[in-house]
Amino acid sequence: MAQGRGYWALLAALILLACNTHKQKIYTSDCATDITFKKLSFHTLTDSIKQYDGKYVEVSGRYVEGKHISALVNDSTFTDHGSRHSFWVNFTQDCPLYLKGKNTGLFETEDGEYKKINNRKMTIRGRVDLRKKGYKNAYIATINEVSYLELDQ
Repeated sequence: MAQGRGYWALLAALILLACNTHKQKIYTSDCATDITFKKLSFHTLTDSIKQYDGKYVEVSGRYVEGKHISALVNDSTFTDHGSRHSFWVNFTQDCPLYLKGKNTGLFETEDGEYKKINNRKMTIRGRVDLRKKGYKNAYIATINEVSYLELDQ
């Protein structure tokens, strides 16, 4: 009987460990609360971009930021990550994102430091705009009106 309890305790500890290794922070806004978003793979969205112009989508990738860079790139190691295969991400004060359950904004400090979102995997929801293509029109399209961001830890 004692040996059985040890097995269950070990199993419970492993389950808790597995749950804690893939934490996410979810940021939402009041924009587009009644909109249904089409969940797409990065590849599907880039291949069929004209079909999704003006549509609300949910897509995952790796976020890259820097001077004149705010881009969602494919997180696959087997694809081109250049700007022509990436999306400009237009975070705007018109749709401020706040940590779910808290009043902490995406671009506010947390414990005295700004959130580090560069080179992190994320899922975002927004509206595709083919007319706007980011800095120097270098990107395939812009994802505007970002109203949801799930940031992997």
